[in-house]
Amino acid sequence: MRTRALRFVAALASITVLAAIPLVAEATNAWGTYHWARTANPFTIGVVDSMTANWDGKLNIAIADWDASSVMNVVRTGSDDSSKTRKRCAAVTGMVRACNAAYGNNGWLGLAQIWLNGGHIVQGVAKMNDSYLASSSYTDTNRQHVICQELGHDWGLDHQSTTGADLNTCMDYSNALDNPKPNQHDYDELVTIYGGHFDSSTTIASLPTIPAGFANADVNAQANWGTKVSESADKRSAVFARNFGGGLTILTHVTWAP
Repeated sequence: MRTRALRFVAALASITVLAAIPLVAEATNAWGTYHWARTANPFTIGVVDSMTANWDGKLNIAIADWDASSVMNVVRTGSDDSSKTRKRCAAVTGMVRACNAAYGNNGWLGLAQIWLNGGHIVQGVAKMNDSYLASSSYTDTNRQHVICQELGHDWGLDHQSTTGADLNTCMDYSNALDNPKPNQHDYDELVTIYGGHFDSSTTIASLPTIPAGFANADVNAQANWGTKVSESADKRSAVFARNFGGGLTILTHVTWAP
């Protein structure tokens, strides 16, 4: 998973993993060949706010930063921050849900999960783990880096690098977690993902017909993430795939705590 797009092996919905390219300036950082289906640009995608008040400002900043893309409009849609909702962080079809909670000392700071129907994302979640991030060991800049990154994964972006290099983007894997915003490379990559073609239908703010067992699958516990299909060289991040058959797959992109 480093600077090139992830594609997974045929046994996992015909997705293959591409090797990393050493020159970041020449690299892309798409998370695969998948994307939200849309019929025009810029498309508008909603982020359901299931975060506590102390995270709301960070969510608003991250939404504004990604909304600066020329191919997508990102808007805050609704609010449901009950403790039960935040803990479950159930996906909403056609949207992304952002949550924070004390998910436990389970090893991860943040994670992004996307539901794929073939090559199209149909729903996603971004989760911030307060069991770590709420402690004084992490600054507001660290927290902003994490939420910016997890939302970026939900659009289909990968890390620009997993070497620990500081590339001045929330989509790098700087050990300091000190880059709270995307950079121009991220915006350019969104144009690469979404600017080249349009789809005949949309998975945004719509209700595509997908099985309830897939749409509502419980993927909170690591035991339910499926098979690990990729891991960074420093073991600080990994991707898991849970295959439901028929082109239906849930991918989990996890950022481990140092």
